[in-house]
Amino acid sequence: MIATILRMPESSISRVRVDKWLWAVRLFKTRSLAAEACRGGRVTIDGQPAKASREVSINNVVVVAGEVARRFKVLQPLSVRVGAARVREYAEDQTPVYALERREASPEAFAARPAGSGRPTKKDRRQIERLFT
Repeated sequence: MIATILRMPESSISRVRVDKWLWAVRLFKTRSLAAEACRGGRVTIDGQPAKASREVSINNVVVVAGEVARRFKVLQPLSVRVGAARVREYAEDQTPVYALERREASPEAFAARPAGSGRPTKKDRRQIERLFT
């Protein structure tokens, strides 16, 4: 009989690599994408540029630059990925609300099309034109 071992979040760890933590709290889809963001200088910890191997601990502030600079406070180090509902136990989102609203309200956000979706239809084109006029 093969036993399945469920990996539970470890509450006894005090520090964890930043790339692993970013992946575990679902800021990046893969750990390699998180490491790439660190290498590209898009991740800072307490205002200092962070390499992927840098460790985070409780009360560190991690900023991830992108369309909007997302700011998170580390509530608890985490080395295994958890469900989306449990992320709030490990990371506190401190991103200003106005920054998120501004991104959602921009016409470019509505006009952006997913890669591989093909050419816009006539209806899509008219909706895009209405946004910019």
